[in-house]
Amino acid sequence: MSGHEFQSYFPDSGGVDYSDQESNITEATLDEMRQIAARYPQSRSALLPMLHLVQSVDGRVSPRGIEACADVLGISTAQVSGVATFYTMYKRRPAGKHHVGVCTTALCAVMGGDALLDHVSDKLGIHAGETTPDGTFSLEAVECNAACDFAPVMMVNWEFMDNMTPEKADRLLDDLAAGQPVQSTRGATLTSWKEAERVLAGFPDGRADEGPAAAGASLVGLTIARERGWKAPESAPEPAKQEEM
Repeated sequence: MSGHEFQSYFPDSGGVDYSDQESNITEATLDEMRQIAARYPQSRSALLPMLHLVQSVDGRVSPRGIEACADVLGISTAQVSGVATFYTMYKRRPAGKHHVGVCTTALCAVMGGDALLDHVSDKLGIHAGETTPDGTFSLEAVECNAACDFAPVMMVNWEFMDNMTPEKADRLLDDLAAGQPVQSTRGATLTSWKEAERVLAGFPDGRADEGPAAAGASLVGLTIARERGWKAPESAPEPAKQEEM
């Protein structure tokens, strides 16, 4: 290499913030971690929901949360940290009470997603990857929410907000800032990001069936098929297996 060093193309990706050692993890949290681990034949498979539980308590993947996961699962803190810094749903610094994601993948971008992200960024006074000083909002540029027929899409605390415009975004953010109830387009009434994280950890809040799961353009094909009596073709029977001699 003759003196040359590898240059990272992701200089700002960073890692877990070990300068912030604060944590709200208690013995009750550890008990819930053990409950999660007990659901899996191999306990280390529980790491992803356990990290969501950490976020529901600490608002991020905290150093204490990494240590707790490692202790419960019997793995190293390096293994936990490697997973926590690989997936974008795990936050390395405190997220806001309401975590806002604006989809900027191709179709949403064409339909106004890039402009929507710029508008939300200007309104909140932060860039993607940052949290407002009062801790109310954090912002993220999200890659594909699998809702292209509702583009451009925003998510708040992982709930869908469809067919968004800058005007709709203003009303949404103003209502959330004022503590007003907000109904997601295809899901439950918005709670907080921490409460949503607890659900992802596997502790349901009883609201899974609140709001429609599908609507509008997603159901056009199904509606036409029912109107015209279309059905999927019957599958061919499997050929009989010949017994081995």
